Amino acid sequence: MIYDIAIIGLGPAGAILAQLLGKTLKVVAIDKKSGEDHSFKKPCGGLLAPDAQKELAKLSLTLPRSLLVDPQIFSVETLDMPTGLTRHYQRFYLNMDRHRFDMWLKSLIPKGVTVFDSSQVFDIKEKDGRFDISFYINGETRTVSSKYIVGADGANSFVRRWFGVDLKTRKYLSVQQVFKAEGMSPFYSCVFDERITDCYSWALSKDDQFIFGGAYPVKDAKKLFIKQRDELFSKMGLEPSVKETQACMVLRPSSLRSFSTGKGNVFLVGEAAGFISPSSLEGISWGIASAKALAGVINSGTKNIAKAYFIKTIKLRIKLCLKLIKSPFMYVPYLRRLVLKSGISSIKVKNKTSD
Repeated sequence: MIYDIAIIGLGPAGAILAQLLGKTLKVVAIDKKSGEDHSFKKPCGGLLAPDAQKELAKLSLTLPRSLLVDPQIFSVETLDMPTGLTRHYQRFYLNMDRHRFDMWLKSLIPKGVTVFDSSQVFDIKEKDGRFDISFYINGETRTVSSKYIVGADGANSFVRRWFGVDLKTRKYLSVQQVFKAEGMSPFYSCVFDERITDCYSWALSKDDQFIFGGAYPVKDAKKLFIKQRDELFSKMGLEPSVKETQACMVLRPSSLRSFSTGKGNVFLVGEAAGFISPSSLEGISWGIASAKALAGVINSGTKNIAKAYFIKTIKLRIKLCLKLIKSPFMYVPYLRRLVLKSGISSIKVKNKTSD
């Protein structure tokens, strides 16, 4: 059988796209995640931002309680490591288990969609107006055919690279570790240190454990991660007891040239297209929004899908570029320190050790 559409990757963008297309078209989806313990897990703080909550609400999706973790934290501690400057800012995130969230979105895909879990695409051939997609699954190779391909496979998108689509964007390696945290006071910290990275890092409590991760220059990323981790843990009086280590590529847009919706009969959504916030690295809302845009175009029956999808996502690209205006106040050291010293929009938090 030749499918109408093959979706590579079932993160938020791919899973939502499969939901929106799977009831009317023949769809196949190939994803490296599964419900197994050894499955790939996205290195992510696991906070559902208000923009992402809004996108889920537009789809009439409600979040199951089983996805949430303790504690629900109402402020973020922003720490400038070189100076020790610290401020707290109110935030309205939902603290959740990111892997369980991804698997929940996959569970909503219609039964008519063919889904291959724990699978990795390694070859794509274009022949007779269709694409033959080869992938590994359980130690074997399989091939499926489709008229269109959608790359929803993240920052290091195989689909994007295979078809020679280049993004003029900043690239980092996101490295994250999970630690035991019994008896620790809940916290959420956002860490900036230009000596280590021109992006940022995060430390966050989740149930009886906590995570520390960050986005680092690709070269020497793991070395930089360990250096920052050890310095932060020394400051906090902690000894690392690692339960799990995760890593993946992450993008940070720098201009309108940082995005691509694909070419011909190959389309890109989510971070594969470069759709991720250049200030916070939040990508769930942009992934869902781009999936909705592509699904709307395809379901409309338009003949020139590529052109219509490009036009449909112009607002997304402009909104992301507008966030570049905010970025210097976070990432340019002297501007960040001016903001922290001013105390603008910050809140006072009671010292937990005080009476």
